[in-house]
Amino acid sequence: MTPKPRATAGALLSAAMLTVSVAPPGHAADGVTVSHGFSNFGELKYPADFAHLEYVNPDAPKGGEISVWAQGNFDSFNQYARAGVPAALNTIGTEYLMSATDDDPYGLYCLLCTTIEYPDDLSWVIFNLRDDVTFQDGTPMTAEDVAFTHKLFLEQGIVEYRSLVEKYFGGVEVLGPYRIKFSLTEEAAMRDRIGLAGGTPVFSKAWFEETGARLDESTQRPFMATGAYVLDSFDFNRQVIYARNPDYWGKDQPFNIGRFNFDRIRVEYFSDSSAAFEGFKSGDYTFRTETSSQTWATGYDFPALNNGHVTREAIPDGAVGPRLSWVFNLDKEKWQDRRVRQAIGMMFNFAWSNNTLFFDFYKQPVSFWAGTDLAATGVPDAGEAALLQPLVDEGLLPADILTDDPADPPIHGAGTNKPQRSILRAASKLLDDAGWITGDDGLRRKNGEVLEVVIIQYNPIFDRVVNPFLNNLKVLGVQGRLERIDTAQYVQRRRAGEFDLTTQGFQMGFEPSTGLKQWFGSETADNSSRNLMRLRDPAVDRLIEVVSAAETLDDLRNSTHALDRTLRHISFDIPLWYNDETWVAYYTMYGHPDPLPPLAVGEFDFWWYDADGAAALRDAGVLR
Repeated sequence: MTPKPRATAGALLSAAMLTVSVAPPGHAADGVTVSHGFSNFGELKYPADFAHLEYVNPDAPKGGEISVWAQGNFDSFNQYARAGVPAALNTIGTEYLMSATDDDPYGLYCLLCTTIEYPDDLSWVIFNLRDDVTFQDGTPMTAEDVAFTHKLFLEQGIVEYRSLVEKYFGGVEVLGPYRIKFSLTEEAAMRDRIGLAGGTPVFSKAWFEETGARLDESTQRPFMATGAYVLDSFDFNRQVIYARNPDYWGKDQPFNIGRFNFDRIRVEYFSDSSAAFEGFKSGDYTFRTETSSQTWATGYDFPALNNGHVTREAIPDGAVGPRLSWVFNLDKEKWQDRRVRQAIGMMFNFAWSNNTLFFDFYKQPVSFWAGTDLAATGVPDAGEAALLQPLVDEGLLPADILTDDPADPPIHGAGTNKPQRSILRAASKLLDDAGWITGDDGLRRKNGEVLEVVIIQYNPIFDRVVNPFLNNLKVLGVQGRLERIDTAQYVQRRRAGEFDLTTQGFQMGFEPSTGLKQWFGSETADNSSRNLMRLRDPAVDRLIEVVSAAETLDDLRNSTHALDRTLRHISFDIPLWYNDETWVAYYTMYGHPDPLPPLAVGEFDFWWYDADGAAALRDAGVLR
């Protein structure tokens, strides 16, 4: 399944799931709730004794291979280390104590446990583990492995994770071979507590001790875990293959019926997207998620598709709309002036880009929660205003945030890329007011420094977007430059803050909470893979706490509206575009449930191999 941004531990993936027949959630005599799952809002969608997930095909056949592509290179299988470039899908074999489904936006369900126990104040949670879970090497999983993995992340996890999470846990206690207790501190938000503990992945303690592997170092193999897929083979920078484990412990569990159907998942590496598309057309791999509107509009005219051997589908995306942006490096003094950031951002012409470059397929993400009722709109209502007013009174936000609509990008004309005169004048005034004055050579300077924007990028597909933007910056008197670098340099320079603008994809969830600190919190600004803009803002920090403390959906909406409005006001990013559909193309050798669930496409999870379709493709000479 697709990773769930809503999972509060920041690491929950919807992996193999299971259930047992237990009573509905209820209170024991001592006031402790015992349940097969947990939801902060309303009832769980699935009871403890359901037969299978509603969106799977319970009769899906097993077998065959699905193959996809990845760009660039890889030299590690450790997703959690800052060293190295991890291979695609390297966590596909990792499972967690609890997991989510693709049709329940708020529920978490026992995966490696049978039940959880917790008091009303959620100060602790006990996981009653399954006694039949085995690692991929056949050894049993016990509470000792869970405790070991939890401590491993607190000792060797990346700084942005440790700095946030370690203060939320009061300790972990092994109560028996299959029983473990996590204690939560008062600093942990109530809504996050079950998810923080339940989001624990489980690795083999014995394997780590035998191999000497570390979480903070690159590795030549994935960590020993419990999931349905294991590494089969790899060729660095060329190919990686994962195979379904025939001895997977959970293959007969109700949660897994109709899932994990492919024998093999193959990833082919290409230097760029153009080469990858040519590879798809020639059958080098067989499933493609399309991210280029130009290719989607004009490229799908080749024999295999025209002859009915390839299918194209535009699948509605029911998740929160992603916000693809260029983010400013706020550690650089020139970008610490909001007026300068606003002026630069005004030079991106989305309307022309969408019309000319994107075939009008995309939308501009005005909100960080696009397409949902969590997005701020209009003038703040009473509930939202009550949260913003104290921040205005303390001078942390301007008074007009209470009376104006939320900040949206300017609307340019679609007929030409050149910025409208009124927008250009407004941007020029902002720079003038900020002290960046145009010289005789047409360039803006302040204290002798030329106003320059360096955009780093590794993917040439972005050139057609970046270059028109640079042309508009030149009209404004700003010197713009695109630096094309390889994948390893791109990763390193983003981490080191060696850029003016870089691309960042913001993916929020339906239940925002503590994870917001990794995206926007001051405490992660010095070392974060998410807070790349180095945002440090006291109003944002305060509102994150309010969002995290929300106990009802109304409170969550009001607080998220206030946060969304504030983030947009700060103007630390230039919103580019998003797609409310997922575009896929695949050779007619696969099947999928109809309809698909709202929160994932699930090609590796609940699609299946059509042996007859594959045979027909081979007979037609389409595939080898």
